[in-house]
Amino acid sequence: MKCDIIVVGGGHAGVEATLAAAKMGFKTILVTGAIDKIAMMPCNPHIGGSAKGIVVREIDALGGMMGKVADRTLLQMKMLNFAKGPAVRSLRSQGDKVAYPKEMQRILKEDKNITIVEEMVEDLIIEDSAVKGIVLSTGEKIESKAVILTTGTYMKADILVGDTRTRSGPSHTRPSLHLSDNLEKLGFKILRLKTGTPQRIERSSIDFTKCKMEPGDDKLYTFSFDDKPYYKVEEQEPCYLTYTTAKTHEIIRKNLNKSSMYGGIKEKLGVGPRYCPSIEDKVVRFADKERHQLFLEPESRYFDDIYLQGFSTSMPPEVQDEMVHSLPGLENAKILRYGYAIEYDAIDSKDLYPSLETKIISGLYTAGQINGTSGYEEAACQGLMAGINAGLKLQGKEPLILKRDEAYIGVLIDDLVTKGVRDPYRLLTSRAEYRLLLRSDNADLRLRRYGYEVGLINKSQYNKLVKKEENIASILNELENINIKSDRKMNGIDFIKRTENSINDISDKLSKKYDELELEQAEIQIKYEGYIKKARKEAEKMRKLENKKIPADIDYDKVPNLASEARVKLKEVRPLSFSQASRISGVNPSDIAILSVYMKRYFNEDK
Repeated sequence: MKCDIIVVGGGHAGVEATLAAAKMGFKTILVTGAIDKIAMMPCNPHIGGSAKGIVVREIDALGGMMGKVADRTLLQMKMLNFAKGPAVRSLRSQGDKVAYPKEMQRILKEDKNITIVEEMVEDLIIEDSAVKGIVLSTGEKIESKAVILTTGTYMKADILVGDTRTRSGPSHTRPSLHLSDNLEKLGFKILRLKTGTPQRIERSSIDFTKCKMEPGDDKLYTFSFDDKPYYKVEEQEPCYLTYTTAKTHEIIRKNLNKSSMYGGIKEKLGVGPRYCPSIEDKVVRFADKERHQLFLEPESRYFDDIYLQGFSTSMPPEVQDEMVHSLPGLENAKILRYGYAIEYDAIDSKDLYPSLETKIISGLYTAGQINGTSGYEEAACQGLMAGINAGLKLQGKEPLILKRDEAYIGVLIDDLVTKGVRDPYRLLTSRAEYRLLLRSDNADLRLRRYGYEVGLINKSQYNKLVKKEENIASILNELENINIKSDRKMNGIDFIKRTENSINDISDKLSKKYDELELEQAEIQIKYEGYIKKARKEAEKMRKLENKKIPADIDYDKVPNLASEARVKLKEVRPLSFSQASRISGVNPSDIAILSVYMKRYFNEDK
């Protein structure tokens, strides 16, 4: 069997990589352990959240599918941080874990460029340090021009509960047994990471009167820039809020030695997520906290499971029973599925170029949790970029590398390839130094042209973008020429700059009725003009460093006076530009200055 591109793994990274490659015209084979598990949500079925919701809009702007499928299958939608500035606003949908994968599977199966193979991949076909295909567990070989590994948490996966360790993927699926060993033989550094999931509770056994209702917003939203809302405000499913108690904390402290993380399993464990800790970690690390908030979230319209968000654990079942029953509203709760931790192999993301192609094997790309990230959204955006860049490589074109001032996707990938990970990476707004430029509202204005250029956005979508840009420019021009009578003479721009005023106050003075989102975009540009200009100026400084390239074959041992740590880190990461070099932990400004002098002297580079 032969094809252009093989994608290994059917999670959120895998489906985006497959769809991107297929849309670019390449015959693509998706190899997955279980077809009915493609795009499944083994953890919380929500999509989006702080920073992550902006990533989903970026995926949509580039031509990916996560946002569209989330819009079609949601139970509830919220705009987080709406009361704060636009830089931190993010959409979050509570998804349906039955409907979401079913819709994504339908889209994959209807694409004529996609073939789905149900099997496990155990090895790669390598010739002259270039990938030529894969080897299945059956021994069958599939040849291709590029391979994208999106193995999620399946490589040598172990389920951890109490003092037991069971070799299994999420939700009792088949793990990949040999692939990580074979990657290590090829020269990849293998990391051991872990994550966890909480209990699922029978809805009818919960007393919701003891919990606080958390309804969806009363305004309709979509992740997608193309679609109208599929849901009705009044038909959204509510979530609920409860808290741990002193009794909960007492039970956890008394049984810590039974947790897989705290002594239940004696051998050394993989590193867990810093920003999504287990409830044991919360109780130990934040001993001064009297309580921790927990969300009761529906998983689907098709069954009554409630997800106990914030209560992931690896305690034995009998202890989990005590813990759950100590929570307000869950005194008589029936646990349908117990929480567990999952440990798995990943690679060192510093072995990747910013295109997500590996430095060790040409034509081999990796995306998602294999690169040390956590979360559906982080995985999906990497899969999209890996699919795009594998396609561009086969077309003989330069890769699409998003800059840190262009997209949260650019921030995420740059962090991975420059800094690497110690624990599962989660995207946060605080990681983005240009977050005022990387807003939820302008993702299409930032990225849709790229999607059009690589072939994921069609002409109709592109024309819609151009029309939106023209209308925003027209609004700003009209406002500049509108005279407003107030305590002093001013135009529409000056009027809107006042904190108490809104563009809606004077929209009737415009020559025609503009779209609500176009008006919102114009108002943001006016009110935050000074801050946006400052951010762009700072970004431009970094762009100049980005344009100063470092030869791939430079011998750092020959650069005199570099600090020892800097020399080690530069040799490890092998940055492609001075900008990337400056972001490496352990490389100081003095090291950059020394490197710059060396480059001018030996490579005759301009300033």
